[in-house]
Amino acid sequence: MNKVRRNMLTEIVNSLESIRSSLENLRDEEEDAFDNLPESIQESERGDTMQEAIDALDCACDSLEDAIDSINEAI
Repeated sequence: MNKVRRNMLTEIVNSLESIRSSLENLRDEEEDAFDNLPESIQESERGDTMQEAIDALDCACDSLEDAIDSINEAI
């Protein structure tokens, strides 16, 4: 791989890391919001929906980390 393509991949990795960081922040905010709900609401449909969103954001963060690792291997 030539230097130009490696540099392009490095830029992509930097962008993905920034996106992953933003997703982690949003996930953490949603977890804090969920944790601050009364237990009765946490166990309601609204709480379930929030927990599903937290899980989905966590999965997205993991997927981005896998993509970053794969790209770094290519570099």
